[in-house]
Amino acid sequence: MLLPIMEPELAEVRDFLAAHAPFSDLPDDVLAAVPARCSLRYHRRGSTILRPDEVVTSFLIVRSGALDVHDPAGGLVERVDVGGSVGVNGLLQPPPYGFVVTAVEDTLVLVVPGEVFRDLLTYPGVSSYFMLQQAHRLRQAVESVQISDHGGAVLRTRIADMLGRAPVIARPDATVREAARTMREARVSSVLVLDSTDRLCGILTDRDLRNRVVAEGLSVEVPIAEVMTTDPITLESDALALEALLEMLGRGIHHLPVVEDGRPRGLVTSTDLIRLEQSSPLYVVQDVSRQSSPEGLAAVARRLPSIVDHLVTQDASASDISRVVTAVADALHRRLILLAEEKFGPPPVPYCWVALGSQARYESGLGGDQDSALILDDSATLEHATYFAEFAEFITDGLVLCGYPRCPGDVMATNPRWRQTETAWRAIFAEWIERPTPDAVVGATIFFDMRALAGDTDMCERLRRHVLARTPQASTFLAHLIKQAVFHQPPLGLFRGLVLEKGGPNESTLDLKHRGVGPVAEIARAQALSVGSTAVDTRGRLAGARSAGRMSESSVADLLDAFEFISYVRLRHQAGRVREGHAPDNFVSPASLSSFEKRTLKDAFGVIRQAQTALAQRQPLGYIS
Repeated sequence: MLLPIMEPELAEVRDFLAAHAPFSDLPDDVLAAVPARCSLRYHRRGSTILRPDEVVTSFLIVRSGALDVHDPAGGLVERVDVGGSVGVNGLLQPPPYGFVVTAVEDTLVLVVPGEVFRDLLTYPGVSSYFMLQQAHRLRQAVESVQISDHGGAVLRTRIADMLGRAPVIARPDATVREAARTMREARVSSVLVLDSTDRLCGILTDRDLRNRVVAEGLSVEVPIAEVMTTDPITLESDALALEALLEMLGRGIHHLPVVEDGRPRGLVTSTDLIRLEQSSPLYVVQDVSRQSSPEGLAAVARRLPSIVDHLVTQDASASDISRVVTAVADALHRRLILLAEEKFGPPPVPYCWVALGSQARYESGLGGDQDSALILDDSATLEHATYFAEFAEFITDGLVLCGYPRCPGDVMATNPRWRQTETAWRAIFAEWIERPTPDAVVGATIFFDMRALAGDTDMCERLRRHVLARTPQASTFLAHLIKQAVFHQPPLGLFRGLVLEKGGPNESTLDLKHRGVGPVAEIARAQALSVGSTAVDTRGRLAGARSAGRMSESSVADLLDAFEFISYVRLRHQAGRVREGHAPDNFVSPASLSSFEKRTLKDAFGVIRQAQTALAQRQPLGYIS
């Protein structure tokens, strides 16, 4: 039976809520209004409070006593003590609820109606808390290797599929009062701020209003340009929901504008992510954001191979698995960069840490080494060299602990050659493009796969735009790229037999990196740079070549199918190696493949060979030595 909260009890309930997260983060006036909208309910020990088939309309906070939450099979999910809550899943997901909740002892619960809960979710501290609470449960699922057949929503969902209403916008010269009124009328917790060209220039959130206006005693008539968050972190619409989660947890934010070509398409919030199906195992990144040492990060990183193994068994696509591996690598890099700034102090000049190679292309596998560089502001001098040398060494050593070995070719930010000012980087790329030599181009191609990870990301984008504007006209440079793209032939013999490695420790195996996914990435890179495409990933580059008319629809589709299948076999092999206690590699024994897989690999290698032949026919390579 529901018991109303009487007037004398309101203050006591308010104080109780104020002592427990996330309600302790609510503004005083909001917190004071909550108890009157709630009620109390008493449950005897052993009684069932919620059933799997229920439609949940309220969530319950334990005032005294304790509750047990079991799955339908009887497994204990968690024990909820004083201050904890149950029923959140039922409010955020379609019914039925799916869990059994029972009273471990005589228990008094505070009943919070669904409409009150939804109002509270507009406060970032509350929505963030429940997102992390859900992540904790999912992390337990990863550790116990219990994955739902219907899992993978956070893995598979694209941001574009989550967008609903058009973004609520404002102009920089609008007043705070006008923006707040717009937010109230639209029932949103933020507005996107667009400049005169309709490009995103800022975001104004409830948190900004509280911290930058109310707390500072500013007038509500000031322009929002003075209090908004400028140049906010954004995501492209083809990103995964997982990547949105990584950004939010890693940067401590709760709103992510979604853009295409710099123009906003919508907004994703932490609450949107809570509403996704909560059975994906990919919340390892939450632990990354909590670590305070490289050793702690290394412990978290050791869980990645088992996650990849489970994703393979779920038949997730190779593309999605690689995005997950890359996203975790990005999170580890960014956390180490923050730890480095804490250790060595603020950087003396602006910088941009960039990922190179497969990580930059969102195509990471297991066992990959490090490829990185630093772009420094042009104001950097020799006196800043020591800071950035120690900075890069700390990050690189941390990545080694996390399972990412140093690059054998020393393509890392620890190498002074790859720590340059923005102007110096332009000169380096100009040398590669204008006066290419075979050895230089082979070594430099990794730098044309560049993506900003931390710092002043505009440096990387300016550099990429500058380079991409020059590559379509650089015929000699492109010829060298094409020659490299056709040099690594797929392991397919004259009569479509598989050609195995000869000699060495990997004898009689198939090299699925250098003779499989590698040639596809090289073809895509050469095609993309020839048309100045801004895409950095292989799939995006091939799509750009198709749009520019350099490749047909069917040839791109075939090459993407080949890339996906080879990547999947490679990832499955790597996960299996780790499962058996070995280091992951790229060398697959044909004996481990089924007849179907061998036949399909032959088809995939045949597609790659055809693409190489077509690419070579576009440009005469005889004069390239």
